[in-house]
Amino acid sequence: MSLERWRGKVALVTGASSGIGRAIAERLAAGGLKVAALARRAERLDELCAGEGEWLALPCDLRDEASLLDAFARVRAEWGGVDVLVNNAGLGHKAPLTSGATEHWREMLEVNVLALCVATREAVADMQRRGGTGHVIHVSSMSAHRVPGGSGVYSATKYAVRSLTEGLRLELREQGSPIRVSAVSPGFVETEFAAHYHRDPAAAAETYSRYKVLDSEDVAEAVAYLLGAPDHVQVHDLLMRPTEQPS
Repeated sequence: MSLERWRGKVALVTGASSGIGRAIAERLAAGGLKVAALARRAERLDELCAGEGEWLALPCDLRDEASLLDAFARVRAEWGGVDVLVNNAGLGHKAPLTSGATEHWREMLEVNVLALCVATREAVADMQRRGGTGHVIHVSSMSAHRVPGGSGVYSATKYAVRSLTEGLRLELREQGSPIRVSAVSPGFVETEFAAHYHRDPAAAAETYSRYKVLDSEDVAEAVAYLLGAPDHVQVHDLLMRPTEQPS
């Protein structure tokens, strides 16, 4: 999918240091966009931003609103603001409602929901100042469409993303804004997610060995498709699974 229409525009990608976020950032840079890469791990960002293209490394803890607002301020100072926002950052803990730790619930809500809201607000303000066009993309999950056993709180955060995607679309329609909003909801993708979720390398390996799961690049191509669609086409939520994934 061609990104020619976005060449020279500014994209901010959260969670860009690894996995899906890194693949999306690299795909957008290869398509000619200027990429502001945001993540906690500064050394990984430096490695990413050493690649070809125009990059801005933004070390940031999404749980800290001041840190996130500073990242947007840096983009405005360097490049004038954001044209494309990819809210990719997200995490999961194995923290059931009956036994989970409060700090795990709080972290999922802060990163998966609240930081997404703050980044969306700031990016839409930039897009409106820069002429009123732009695209907001949330990397959601198939867990926004069904609840896997034992993952009720994580799934709740992704159901929230699903609601926020539609809520933003309605707000933009009420304003008569041409800014588009989309979500992509992948099933199993081989990333660091399972290791973080299970805190067990063997369990993570088993998660991704049952059948051929998605690669991060598959999701990056889905994002390119969303961005490359004509102005009159808004793909609202793109659901994608490995062919063999049963649910």
